[in-house]
Amino acid sequence: MSEKKKTNIILFSGDYDKAMAAYIIANGAAAYDHEVTIFHTFWGLNALRKDESIQLKKGLLEKLFGKIMPRGANKMGLSKMNYAGFGPKMIKDVIKKHNAMPLPDLIEMAQDQDVNLVACTMTMDLLGLQKEELLEEIEYAGVAAYLGDAEDGNVNLFI
Repeated sequence: MSEKKKTNIILFSGDYDKAMAAYIIANGAAAYDHEVTIFHTFWGLNALRKDESIQLKKGLLEKLFGKIMPRGANKMGLSKMNYAGFGPKMIKDVIKKHNAMPLPDLIEMAQDQDVNLVACTMTMDLLGLQKEELLEEIEYAGVAAYLGDAEDGNVNLFI
């Protein structure tokens, strides 16, 4: 019996369209029976943020990051043609018109397919994010864990 192929994706970008691409690839690889990990770091962590505000004790800088960064996948902007927030609305309308899945649904599908969603703990510390602010049923790890996965990976992508 052959070992499962492994697909590893670093999601660094906080752009809606780039996060969609990462999750489309992840779900496709999972459908092909790959073991898939998405390592969310820096602005990619916004895809894992809960939509609602969570009241936590934070310092001034951590509070500022929390207010500036989009809260959840649905609030992320586009990499191109953001147009002061009109771009995401337009792309979401196009997605709906073509019966494609929006990013929050792609994230849920990934969880249903047992894609390992990993939040970078070092970046969480830097940005003042706490576990209570992120989605349930995700993992937390540092770069060493990602490198261990990537070393055995058949596909390694940086988005």
